[in-house]
Amino acid sequence: MAYDPHALYRRWLGELWHGSFGAVGEIIADDFVGHWPDRDVRGPDELVELIAETKAMFSELTFELEVGPLAEGDLVAGRWTGSGRSDDGELRFFGNDLLRVEQGRFAEYWVASSGGS
Repeated sequence: MAYDPHALYRRWLGELWHGSFGAVGEIIADDFVGHWPDRDVRGPDELVELIAETKAMFSELTFELEVGPLAEGDLVAGRWTGSGRSDDGELRFFGNDLLRVEQGRFAEYWVASSGGS
């Protein structure tokens, strides 16, 4: 099955990370594994829980694509800027995503992010 890695990544960032979980089954593989520095997340349900936890820490949380997405073989990468408001005021942070695609859905994920200002 052909897929558009650029469109898939835009859905990842633009839908999932903005809290629209209706299409999670269309873009996330059942055996998905996400690698964060402090833990691994397994399956679409755990991913949705992690995103919901992240969104609960901020109001007005948004993500903007800065670079990419870039695709090579079964890998898709992008750089983003996040911003939102927390109890500490407005925050900006940055990250780089690397995702592995299997059968047209994301099956594995690595993120590197840092706090901003």
